[in-house]
Amino acid sequence: MKTNIGLNDEARFEVGQILNFILAEEYVLYATTRDYHWNVTGPEFLSLHRQFGEQSTQIAEWIDDIAERARAIGAGARGNWAALAKAARTSADPGIDLPSSHMLASLLALHEEMIGQLRNDSEACARRLKDAGTAGFLTSLMRQHEKTAWTLRAQIENQRGAGIVMPVWPAKQNHRQ
Repeated sequence: MKTNIGLNDEARFEVGQILNFILAEEYVLYATTRDYHWNVTGPEFLSLHRQFGEQSTQIAEWIDDIAERARAIGAGARGNWAALAKAARTSADPGIDLPSSHMLASLLALHEEMIGQLRNDSEACARRLKDAGTAGFLTSLMRQHEKTAWTLRAQIENQRGAGIVMPVWPAKQNHRQ
């Protein structure tokens, strides 16, 4: 049955592409966070193990919400792991033998990249594609990433204050317009 929600087929297709790119990026973030949950070691093991577990559960909920949004607009959701991994533009170092400071910095970089992309995508949905519903959805998701990034940033500052050397991440390029 044809989807009739006030968006033309071209706009629905484009919004669906945006949502599916975000879905792929969230899967990378989920897999990375889960990997770090399994592999974190060191003096902060217990607190970081719990935190990464809680964050991966939260990201799994975000993934479900994104897929449901794509289905709601009639675009469909890319659910095949291989297709998601191929569509993703980001990646992170595997967690085995990675210092916790590197894990925190890597997760912060991934969340901050998502924030920038969500900000751009929300604006595109609102202005160019005239989809206020998806724009609002993406803005809400961006706020959740901002809160997580703020928490990670505070932990990194705490570790720096304790004399732990943190890796510096170069700014990544936005590959999607």
